[in-house]
Order: sequence, then structure tokens, then C-alpha cells
Amino acid sequence: MKKKELSIFDKKILEEAFINSIKKLNPLELLRNPVMLSVEIGSVITTLNFFYDLTTHNKHAWFSGNVSLWLWLTVLFSNFAESIAESRGKARAQSLREAKSNLFAKKLKNKDDKTYEQVPASSLKKGDLFLLEKDDIIPIDGELIEGVLLVNESAVTGESAPVIREFGTDKSSVTAGTKVVSGTGVAVASVNPGETFIDKMISLVEGAKRRKTPNEIALDILIISLTVVFLVVVINFRALSYYSVYSTHKGSIVSLVVLVALFVCLAPTTIAALLPAIGIAGMDRLFRKNIIALSGRAIEAAGDANVLFLDKTGTITYGDRQAYKLIPVEGVSEEELAKVAHIASIGDSTAEGKSIFAFTKEKYNISADIKDYKVIEFNASTRISGVDVGNDQYRKGSSDAIEKYISSLGGVIPKNLDRIVEEVAKEGGTPLVVAKNDKIYGVVYLKDIIKPGIKEKFKELRRAGIKTVMITGDNPLTAATIAAEAGVDDFLAQAKPEDKLRLIKKYQEEGYMVAMTGDGTNDAPALAQADVAVAMNSGTQAAKDAANIIDLDNDPSKLIEVVEVGKEILITRGAITTFSIANDISKYFVIIPAAVSKSYPELNILNILHLENPYIAILSAVIFNAVVIPMLIPLALKGVKYRPIDAQTLLVRNLSIYGIGGVLFPFFGILIIYWICEIIWRVL
Repeated sequence: MKKKELSIFDKKILEEAFINSIKKLNPLELLRNPVMLSVEIGSVITTLNFFYDLTTHNKHAWFSGNVSLWLWLTVLFSNFAESIAESRGKARAQSLREAKSNLFAKKLKNKDDKTYEQVPASSLKKGDLFLLEKDDIIPIDGELIEGVLLVNESAVTGESAPVIREFGTDKSSVTAGTKVVSGTGVAVASVNPGETFIDKMISLVEGAKRRKTPNEIALDILIISLTVVFLVVVINFRALSYYSVYSTHKGSIVSLVVLVALFVCLAPTTIAALLPAIGIAGMDRLFRKNIIALSGRAIEAAGDANVLFLDKTGTITYGDRQAYKLIPVEGVSEEELAKVAHIASIGDSTAEGKSIFAFTKEKYNISADIKDYKVIEFNASTRISGVDVGNDQYRKGSSDAIEKYISSLGGVIPKNLDRIVEEVAKEGGTPLVVAKNDKIYGVVYLKDIIKPGIKEKFKELRRAGIKTVMITGDNPLTAATIAAEAGVDDFLAQAKPEDKLRLIKKYQEEGYMVAMTGDGTNDAPALAQADVAVAMNSGTQAAKDAANIIDLDNDPSKLIEVVEVGKEILITRGAITTFSIANDISKYFVIIPAAVSKSYPELNILNILHLENPYIAILSAVIFNAVVIPMLIPLALKGVKYRPIDAQTLLVRNLSIYGIGGVLFPFFGILIIYWICEIIWRVL
């Protein structure tokens, strides 16, 4: 069950965003967006000018009134872009609030005495013990100190399949709002009320605590700098018009309304209006993938990451050993071995047993119709499993266990068995010996299978300049084999916590931005050191505390998706910035000739669109400047799709699409608006 996609056209979201966009007209709200604050100040100036024109019966009152209206709409559209992103986050957060409301806890005095006191979950504090039983809703984040639970985490992750939480393992963490399906356990609260993971999620998805990232701050500085430059330009136009009137006795003084319109059209209002929405939408896109970014800085760093530390198990490989090949001993055919292995795996519920059964059925077309059989479950002491069919005994297990079993029955060990077992082990596989009665038939080569498509994904990352490093506890020979097959750039074998930490520091000293995943306490030091640290929600509290991104699906391969979303945010920001600045070139050729044509007729050469009415021309530019903001809201929220290409190609692509497009689009847009306004003018 995946999270329901929230459309930006959802009625409730639109209503809430509209109300919030009006509330954000408060100048104190706009202090964090200086460009839009300056537009609002300009709106106030033109509005006062409009009322003055009305009282003095100025024939151009229609012009100042329309400019004022569209300047106010520019500010509202900017507020609306941010509000709609925030509203989507609040809508997602509502289900999380419902998950933690009205919770009660079975508080214990100590873990030996199971007599509990039922108290509100909000009264639990860090270190308190509480009992968990079937159908209980977990009241607060904690760590199991006793027992094994099957937990439904759909309230948090959106996935209905329950997961195991077990004391003494890396899967001992329990999350508030999730439900115990079966089992009994005792947990200790790891946080105080209001600090649970769900509380953090609610705050984060609402965007209430989203901090600006370094790149975003740098872009803010660029935007403010451009705004100041254009403000100086506008002030100089006013001074030049005074000079023209009083020195050359030509033209007229440029009005305040025209100057404000000129400033707003030339200032980078488009990117300033959409920048907050892009950041909030980025966190929202991660949340839709069941990934929680604990800060905007984490997503930013993910976009800049150029080295990925990936666990072998669960990320590059499935983590479950699967049948890869059958190797018969001397005197036995593959088909004979396949049939014995197939029957020996009937009723085997383990991942390995199921894979052998499916492998022999599909590759060798074996389908034994056996109804009367007795399953011999795997036993840790004998290390053997299989079935009894009538008087025949089918067995599979480790080489030494099967050899001991066959010897007890008086059978003979094949001469080449040890060599086969050794070769499989050297290649990083697991040899599983198969026998029927007192005869050994051969070896099933079990292998941790590389995930399909992972090699191609690594190629794409390499093309984008991202290096991949596989981390594994395997011996160097096995690690090298899997690394070559998967296509990673480097690997760290027999990795210990201090080895991971040392390697991360080495890459960082060389100027790389490092991203990694982890779920155990032994991963915490490396996670804390990495620039992007993705912890599994099922992992230990230490790992989650050290991370800046949490994956609710417990899928280590999500690290690649985190990096892609981070790059999408950077690319989207760059694309809209390019488009916004390119827009100014077109608006310059429209509004400058119209603003100063009376004082400096020579500048009419810049009027390449041949717009005859300067007032309608300026108004058309102001209208276009306003309407382009809501037109770009879907792009800001959805983002520009990431493609694994190098930076130079990406720059050329952005300049071609958003640069050239940003120059040409306003010419057509302003011309169409001019024609419409001129028709309305003539009718009225």
C-alpha cells in the first residue's frame, strides 16, 4: 500500500494555500524573501499613486491602477507557490498526527515484574520501561530489551507487510504509532514526549523547520545582488529623466509607477518567488519515497555527493543466497542432480530451499508430483534438511555434515567433492551438498545474487561523475568477485567500523562529498562522519541519531534515490534561475524603450516588437512577470528530471532549453498580452 499521491489541484490544498498566501502579505512574513518584500513595497507605492491619480482626475489613473493590481498579484502568486508546497506537506502530516493521537502505555516498574500501570503515552519519559503485547499501539520510540515482536509499521511507512523487531539485534528499534501484530516484549523509551520520530516527521514534512542550505544561501545572495543593481539602475533612470527635462528641455520625468514597474520586471522575481517552493517540494518528494530528510542541508549535500558507500548485502545483492548453478560429482549427470535437489527442497520454507526448488523446476523442467512425503526441517546441530519419500531419504546440507551423514550409512565420498566445494567457496559462493540415501549426487552453488539493473545504474552514476564503493564483511577474494560482477569502482573487504570511518575521511580529505547507508550501532561513527548519512528505520537508535536521512522502507539501495532527488533540486533551481534571468533580457527590450522613449527617442531602436502604446507595453510586461510565476509552479514542485550526464553537458542543456527559451518565451507572451490589452483598451 503506497501513499496516495496528492495533486496540487486538490481542493483542500488549493483553499488552504490561497488563505495562507493572503496571510503571507504581512511584511514581517516577507522579511525572509527580500525581493518579494521589495515588490510589495512597490505595490504600496503604486497603489497610493493610483488613489492620488483618482483624486486629481489624472487620465493615466487606469495605468497606475492596473499596474498596482498586477504587482499585488505578483506577490500573491509568489506566496501561493510557497503555500501550496507547505499545504501538501501539512496534508501528509495529518495522517501521522492521527497515528500518535490518544495513545496509552503499559508502564512497568522493572522488566522482571510484568505488572503494569496504564498511563497516557505523553507521560512516558526517556528511560521508562513499558510492556508491549499483541494489538498494542507502540506509545513512544524505544529499544526492545526483551522479547520478539511482529510489528505493522504501515502507519509510518505506508507498507502493510509486518516486520520483525527482536531484542539483542540491529532490528531492536520500535517506533511510536506502529502496531504489534504478535509477540510480547519489554522496551525502554529512547526519547522524551514530543521528540518521537513521528513528531520529527510531522515537523519536517510541514516544512516548518526547513533551514536554508549553503547553495540556497549563495543563490539568495546572487538574487539580492541583482535586485540591488536594478534598484540603482531605476534610480538612475529617474535622475536621467530630470536631467533631460531641465537641461535639454526634452521629454518628461519618468513617473514612480513606471519606475516601480521597471524595477519589478527587471529584478529576479520569478526565482525569488519559486525558491522556497523548490526546497519544500524536494523534502516532499523524498517523503513520497518513504524517506525522511532531517534537514534541507542533507538533501543539498545529497545533490553534491560524488562518492557513494554502499553495503553489499541488501543494496548490491539481494542478501538471500539463491541457487546459481548445479555441479554434479563424477558419474552423475546434471539432470540426475537436479531431480534429487528438487525433491530434497519440497516443503523447504527457507529462501535457499525455495530458490533451489524454483531453479531446478525452471531450468531443468522438473516437476515431481509427490504428495506423500515427510519434511526434515533444518537443524542447527545436524546442519541438514530434506524429505523422506517412502524408503528414500533426500538430504542437503554443508559438505562436512553430509559427508558425516553418508559415512554413517556406509556410503562412499566422491573423490572430486572436496575440489568442487573448495572452488565454489573461493568464488564467494556457498556449496550445498545434495544426497539421496547413501549416495552424494553433487553440489548446489548458492550465491548472493546481484540485483538486476544495478550494474547499469552504476554505469549511469559513473557517467554523472559519481564513484561507487562497496562495503562488505566478505574476504577480499569474494569481495573482488562481487565488485567486478556488480561494476562498482572500488570496494572495502572485511570492513570494521574503524575501517569505514578511515576510508570516509580519506575521500573527504581528497575533496569528495561522501554518502553512505547503515543500520547498526557499528555504523554510527561512519554515518556521523559522512556528508549524507541514510539510516534504516529498523536500525538501532545510535544509527538513526547519527544519520541526517531516515529510510522508512529499510532499503539500503534508496541511497541512490536520495542522491537523484538531491540533484533534481539543484538542477530545478538552476533551470528556473536561468529562465528567470533570461526573461529579464526580453523584458528589457520591452520596458526600457517604453519608459524613456519620450526623453530619449534614440532608444526606440530597442523596441524590436514595435509596441506603439508605451503604457500598454509596460502593463503587458508587468502582467507577464506576474503570470509566469503560477505557470512555473508545477515545474518547481515536480522538479526537472535528473539525467546521469556530466556537468558541462548539463550546463549546455540548461542554457539551450531554459536560457534560449527564457529569452524567446517572454517576447511571444508579452506580445500576446499586449494585443489582448490593446483590444480591451479600444473596446472600452
